[in-house]
Amino acid sequence: MIRIAITDDKLVNRKTVRQNLADCENVHIVFEASNGEEFFEKMSLLNPEEQPQLILMDIDMPVINGIEAIALGTIKYPYVKFLVLTVFDDDDKIFNAIQAGASGYLLKDESAAQLIEAINCAIEFNGVPMSPAIARKTLLWMRNITHPSQNNIDKKNENDILSDREIEILKLMVEGLDYKKIATKLFISPYTVRTHTSKIYEKLHVNSKAQAIQMAHKYKWV
Repeated sequence: MIRIAITDDKLVNRKTVRQNLADCENVHIVFEASNGEEFFEKMSLLNPEEQPQLILMDIDMPVINGIEAIALGTIKYPYVKFLVLTVFDDDDKIFNAIQAGASGYLLKDESAAQLIEAINCAIEFNGVPMSPAIARKTLLWMRNITHPSQNNIDKKNENDILSDREIEILKLMVEGLDYKKIATKLFISPYTVRTHTSKIYEKLHVNSKAQAIQMAHKYKWV
């Protein structure tokens, strides 16, 4: 039995996925979540043997979006696979999801049979299922695009790159706090947090929170 969870902010989408999986006898839906924050809350209430093995993760969600949840989730739960299930097929979201650690990328117009096949592929064969349109884009991206961000930074101490305040903010980002919560915790305005975050991205040569979180863990800054 494959344990899965569905994370999507729209109830109708969660119901559709549940219906698509209703006839699949080897799939058990452990829980549903409406955003990344709720996902982490529900995961924390379960023992590892009860937690889902695979998460169907939407991208565009409030509080903690899908890409941020995948970036943090692959660190907190390295034994769990994250399969993107979304309507978005633009290059930057595909790129960011792969960089964050997604184990596959499906579009929501896939049939129930294709969804079930993708889940089995990811769990049973350690595969990386992708919708055909996404696979083509990914292949072109791998052929034509290089991403030099992490190669531009030596394995330095974070103090050589970021200011003390930027380090504080990066560490709170890793904990999953959004701009407003970071601002409250540090007694500064959300605008100031955004300004510092932009500088963090610029200094680390990244363009998303997910990539910044990954670099923080890669270089053991947190």
